[in-house]
Amino acid sequence: MVPADGVPVGDEGTVRPEPPGPDRRRFLALCAGLGLGSAAACTGAPAGHRPTGARDGRLRPEGERDAPGTADWRLGSACPPDAVAGYTDRVSVAPGEQCGLHVSTVAASFRVSAFRIGWYGGRQARLVWRSGRLPGRVQRAPYVLPATRTVRADWPVTLPLDSTGWPEGAYLLRLEADTGHRRYVPLIVRSADGAGRTVLLHAPATWQAYNRWGGSSLYAGTSGAYATRSLAVSFDRPYDGGGADKFLVYERALVVLAERLGIPLAYSTGVDVHRDPSVLHGAHAVVCLGHDEYWTPLQRAHVTAARDAGTNLAFLGANTCFRRVRLEAGERADDRTVVCYKSDCRADPLYVSDPAQVTTDYRLPPAPDPESSLTGVLYEGYPVDAPYRVRAADHWLYDGTGVRPGDAFAHLVGVEYDRVTPGAPTPGPLEITAHSPLVCGGRPSHSDSAYCTAPSGAGVFATGTMRWVEALVAGTGELGGDHGMDARTRAFVTRTTENLLRTFAKGPAARHAPPARPDAQDVYGV
Repeated sequence: MVPADGVPVGDEGTVRPEPPGPDRRRFLALCAGLGLGSAAACTGAPAGHRPTGARDGRLRPEGERDAPGTADWRLGSACPPDAVAGYTDRVSVAPGEQCGLHVSTVAASFRVSAFRIGWYGGRQARLVWRSGRLPGRVQRAPYVLPATRTVRADWPVTLPLDSTGWPEGAYLLRLEADTGHRRYVPLIVRSADGAGRTVLLHAPATWQAYNRWGGSSLYAGTSGAYATRSLAVSFDRPYDGGGADKFLVYERALVVLAERLGIPLAYSTGVDVHRDPSVLHGAHAVVCLGHDEYWTPLQRAHVTAARDAGTNLAFLGANTCFRRVRLEAGERADDRTVVCYKSDCRADPLYVSDPAQVTTDYRLPPAPDPESSLTGVLYEGYPVDAPYRVRAADHWLYDGTGVRPGDAFAHLVGVEYDRVTPGAPTPGPLEITAHSPLVCGGRPSHSDSAYCTAPSGAGVFATGTMRWVEALVAGTGELGGDHGMDARTRAFVTRTTENLLRTFAKGPAARHAPPARPDAQDVYGV
């Protein structure tokens, strides 16, 4: 088929001509290098724009694994802040649902390409849709809501996107200015049904918490000071940097690995599970990715209920479910603002009237509820850089890795870490599979990987380090220096993650693998 702008597009959404695929030797080398082997239709857009994905819209995500991919999905060089930027007015859409794309650019024209992230023979993305050339426009400057120092863009819709024919999955919309500058906009095409699947739970609330576009995040204001930070942040603005940095660093490599394994997958976000937990019903597993810090009480309750019904939980980062947040309305839609007063929680309007909704750390008053009851571990510190040290080398998680007790993997613990804290609530009997000595802020401590068996038979695994997903591409140069992690670490983390995903994909882990062997007393002497 040929869109209005004359760019030929194949039936599977790849722009032609593509370079020929690698031969078998090059293909195997590519897999090893990536660390992923085993060791629009635009409704209202100019006429002629059509979707170029699966023609009947029914292609299941797991069927995408070996579909033709493209190597041309990356950004390239850094982009000046005003060159091109945008955001969608929803963090996710159901297949066939519309959303608005809001774009500002100094360029005379730009186009949009929608890439679905996956395995794709090692190319890691597939072009599902591409627009024609669209006129560029510089949008108004951001404004700030004084009461909460919330930065909003609230630009008009530039382009309505229709996701008809787009398979469920994680997408990067690439904005391509005619100046050559590019920036991403992330979008999840969410699954309605997770029964029998592994749900990959993306973390847009955390992406937004750290977003400094327009000058302020939940961490710092325009001056760079914590005291002038935002108390609420809005999805109605672009992300800073390349536009999808948190997704690329902490989530993408796990999506690619999971799709390569061919296990049945479903896609959702914490914001969506907050609104509607139906995707969790009957799910075999839920996987929280590398940095998933900000949770609403409803999201936490829904994930906890899934665990108690037999759904396995995997926490592949650290600092997970640490902050309690609220979602409030933006200018045009509900759930477009992430509220978190943190250390100023006494200023939260709900402090007296509804303590359980006050936005601070989950473990703190006025309604303490430590995150370890969900994850098995507690967040302890930042920053840290330390070796990951295996304790239970015979655990099924480490099958095929060849590790022995005490084996260490340099730099794998960082930049934040969790540990088992005796006396803190856990989902059930707990086994410490890795126990890694470290020093943080001059104080000796440990990072722990922990495996729990819940009464429902669900397995709960927490890595205890934020670098786990990053390590899936360690030594490849995908993320720059990789904190010094190497190919040996990549092979270990890849195989361990494969073991975890394959076992959890079968249903309640207690039916398919040995339960946790409680050892916290042996390790900590308490």
